[in-house]
Amino acid sequence: MKPNFKQKITNWGNFPVVEKEMRSEDSFEKIKDFVLNHNEVIARGNGRCYGDASLGENIFSSKKLNKFISFDRLNGIIECESGVLLSEVLEISVPQGYFLYVTPGTKFVSLGGAIASDVHGKNHHAEGCFSEYILEFKLMIENGDIIICSRAENTEKFWATIGGMGLTGVILSAKFKLKNIETAYIRQESIKAENIDEIFRLFEESENWTYTVAWIDCLQRGKNIGRSILMRGEHAYRHELSANEAENPLVLKKKLSLTVPFYFPGFVLNAFSVRFFNFLYYTKQSKKELKNFVDYETFFYPLDAVTDWNKIYGKSGFIQYQMVIPKEKGKEGMKKILETIANSGNGSFLAVLKLFGKSNPQAYNSFPFEGYTLALDFKVNSKLKKLVDKLDEIVQEFGGRIYLTKDSMSRSCLTDYLKNVQSSKFVSLQHKRILNNK
Repeated sequence: MKPNFKQKITNWGNFPVVEKEMRSEDSFEKIKDFVLNHNEVIARGNGRCYGDASLGENIFSSKKLNKFISFDRLNGIIECESGVLLSEVLEISVPQGYFLYVTPGTKFVSLGGAIASDVHGKNHHAEGCFSEYILEFKLMIENGDIIICSRAENTEKFWATIGGMGLTGVILSAKFKLKNIETAYIRQESIKAENIDEIFRLFEESENWTYTVAWIDCLQRGKNIGRSILMRGEHAYRHELSANEAENPLVLKKKLSLTVPFYFPGFVLNAFSVRFFNFLYYTKQSKKELKNFVDYETFFYPLDAVTDWNKIYGKSGFIQYQMVIPKEKGKEGMKKILETIANSGNGSFLAVLKLFGKSNPQAYNSFPFEGYTLALDFKVNSKLKKLVDKLDEIVQEFGGRIYLTKDSMSRSCLTDYLKNVQSSKFVSLQHKRILNNK
């Protein structure tokens, strides 16, 4: 064993910051040695979750588990180690005519993290969660043994691990299915909605679209509450593209990437600047409806174009708060949430509304169920905990749930859906916080 070496570690929200031991290995024997020689271990991928879910007393980083194992190009089945990023999967698969069935809002998450969070995307209402397309994975359990988990083998461990936030063991590798595409482009429609009634109507009218998502102005009040822009899309066919794009429909042109070189001063993001940004974002689309073709990176990963965009929130960091409200109570619940945010003055720089379809009852630890989900970014300040407590109360009132992958502050009463993952070995700071709050 190497000597203990503690370092400052934080995830994408830069909150909280902890000083813990973190080790990265590419040998299964060395990983086993690390697991067996520590009382508490949690696995961590690329650190793109927002809160404390992948932080613990002793952290195993999967970054060195970065190898591709196989790619069945005929059937669209790929196998790779858990530290491989979804961006790396796309680099290999898109030129071959394949895309991820389900992808979150950033491509820089690890495969292991995608399984542990059972990530969802803009198409949950149509195609479910990431777990729907997982065929099997290798899992290192408490005693260091490696087991293969699938729907037919070690089934209980398979479903407990999906959405289980790393508390069942260390995911080492996985095999999963990809979807066929003709092009790397998306046929997109953007529609402006003046208020919450209109955006909910648009979501209902768009349920036959594969991908739907809305940006929402969370600081509007009165008749304009819920002012937003719905974006819906489908994978484009080759014949739909311009002659120039159709020449190499699976290859994207290289773009200039932007970088935030330093942490912004704390005063930059405030209620006024967020309100001004929201005004510009809503008014930049001059037409009620806009139809165009965009590449998949623009549609699925707009923020990935800006390296280190999390620094915009300053050194104090930020949290992302995401909840889901049952469909039948969605409009009422979201209206109350938006009113609470507007009254607090803690405007969200980025607010995203999506529609979830029916959940898979076997994936009992997964976050989504049929309803509306809202994701909000809040800069960390002295008033934020009070706002989070109020939002928690509203979510609980409407029978909702919060997303553990984003959570860093919420109360335990909203996270009791995490089942069958209690472990004396695999423990995160989030898990301890939840248990201590009970």
